[in-house]
Amino acid sequence: MTHEDPPGPAGPGERPAGGGEGGATLRRLRPALGTWVAIEASGGSAAGALQAVEAAYGCIRSVEQCMHPQRAGSDLARVREAAAGTCVRIDRATWEVLAFAHRLFALSQGIFDPCLPEGRGRLCDLELSAAGEEPWARPRASLHIDCGGIAKGYAVDRALQALRAAGCSAGVVNAGGDLRVYGPQPQTLLLRRADGSYLPCELCDAALAVSDLDATNRPPEHRGYYARHPASRTGRRYAAVRAGEAMVADALTKCVLLCEAPLAEAVVQALSAQILA
Repeated sequence: MTHEDPPGPAGPGERPAGGGEGGATLRRLRPALGTWVAIEASGGSAAGALQAVEAAYGCIRSVEQCMHPQRAGSDLARVREAAAGTCVRIDRATWEVLAFAHRLFALSQGIFDPCLPEGRGRLCDLELSAAGEEPWARPRASLHIDCGGIAKGYAVDRALQALRAAGCSAGVVNAGGDLRVYGPQPQTLLLRRADGSYLPCELCDAALAVSDLDATNRPPEHRGYYARHPASRTGRRYAAVRAGEAMVADALTKCVLLCEAPLAEAVVQALSAQILA
């Protein structure tokens, strides 16, 4: 199902409507990644913008196929089903997300962990390699991995790359709590805060992510980080982070919710991001 000019936000903020820079502006809204994904492309012809948007949605579908935590045949499902010590060929996109998760696992002292308690292992029990033609993963224990929001953020980043590659002068990809923009002009958003008020937020070639534990529309299948580390340990229920990439911004909202404040601030600083709320 496709909609033009959606009536409301698909993610963390609302953006005033506006024209494109130097060409047509096209907007589409479709269900994907357990939420609604809105894509806006500006510049060039209407046909070119449409082709760019279709390519962006294609990237999102590809990420969803590789990294759905439960879908039969996905990379994560095959890792879950593999016997300990078995090499599993995975898509390079899956390798990139898992490699970033490994980095954040280390930075957060093991608190950021997308492995569910149903499996016996932790993320440190997963060996990764990008050598050769195809990357692979080798679990050293039973692993039930749910990349959840970081996979969604990665899909947003890939979709934005598709818009750039198609020659769009500006673009917006908004998927649930993950949003990323680029273009010659800063974009002003209204960031919806936990108390229902709004905070003006300016983005220029940047990403914004929000995690709200009290939201009623959180995808039920994404629970890895929260299942292993209850967010009540910090008392925080809401976090918003600005970063250069949507995957980074989304992952850091989990660190803000799960880590004690000094550690969360150190992790956010290490990845050149900013806590907004």
